[in-house]
Amino acid sequence: MHSFDSFFEPPFERIAEDLAHRGYSIIDCALPDDMTLQLSQRLLHLIRQDDESLQVAGIGRGDQHAQNRFVRQDKIRWLEQDNSAEKAWLEYMSELRVYLNRRLFLGLFSYESHFAHYRPGAFYKTHLDAFRGQANRILSTVLYLNKHWQTKDGGELVMYNDDQLIATVLPAYGRLVVFLSEEFPHEVNPTQRNRYSIAGWFRVNTSNNDKVDPPR
Repeated sequence: MHSFDSFFEPPFERIAEDLAHRGYSIIDCALPDDMTLQLSQRLLHLIRQDDESLQVAGIGRGDQHAQNRFVRQDKIRWLEQDNSAEKAWLEYMSELRVYLNRRLFLGLFSYESHFAHYRPGAFYKTHLDAFRGQANRILSTVLYLNKHWQTKDGGELVMYNDDQLIATVLPAYGRLVVFLSEEFPHEVNPTQRNRYSIAGWFRVNTSNNDKVDPPR
């Protein structure tokens, strides 16, 4: 288990309760302060060092994967275990996975996650992270890394349920959103300034013929 600051209590139970009762959870200050800061610094370092280390994001999966600038306009970089800040995040989410499996019997098997950078004017049109019955992405997560974000800055995450608006989430620093991937269409409104986040997905094992479905 990861050794968090003794004064920090991970909000895993609140996330589990929210998921059980409404299917999504919005948590402020979800991580220890130093972990959030290190992740923010890591992403900014990657962008300042070489913005080409982040690639234009695509839509779809496998053979259907394609870039479509009319649907989404963010740039991404997948997180790995070889950086201490990225590793700490992946360990945190691994602990959340174990907790939710024990608490809600979700059968979560793996987790994939990437940094996301939306430049001014960028957006992501309404979409689902998974389609019903495919049993791939089960639970979506977004952690925001934007200090001093204001309503005028745009870039809100907008969530729907049966075409009904249920939440408009300002991408404030340290805010974590967790939701059922198959249940909630969502979009990212055009942003008025650089917008930083970490998007991720918990998946079940959809292996066939003893071959494990890879996480990405």
